[in-house]
Amino acid sequence: MSVEQYEVGSIVEGKITGIKPFGAFVALDENKQGLVHISEVAHGYVKDINEALTVGDEVQVKVKSIDESSGKISLSIRDTQAAPEREEKKSSYSGGGGSKSGPRNNNTNNQKNQNQGFNTLEDKLKDWLKQSNEIQADLNKRIRK
Repeated sequence: MSVEQYEVGSIVEGKITGIKPFGAFVALDENKQGLVHISEVAHGYVKDINEALTVGDEVQVKVKSIDESSGKISLSIRDTQAAPEREEKKSSYSGGGGSKSGPRNNNTNNQKNQNQGFNTLEDKLKDWLKQSNEIQADLNKRIRK
């Protein structure tokens, strides 16, 4: 099966074939697999992916992106699940602090982070997918021996 069979935004069934600290590999069919990054496993923080997923689990995944040149597919389990209800919280900035310590500092921090060379998620994803394919290729070599 080719990558063209999968559409960005579509939800498909898959099977967990491997788990690494950074994410899980999901087989979409006999020939194609994608990567669910650990940040895409659940709505909350996932410290240890092994507590959330097990090899062999059948999962629903949403196709987040497809790299046409390499055929790498980025997947999300989180995007197939309803977000948990959140209690509305009052802004911690209201009442007495003034605007000096308010949102302005958050914007400054965001700008600092961007200036420190943080890559966009898309760039990171390409790196993660490259890593996962290298790891998979290494595993395949070991299996063939």
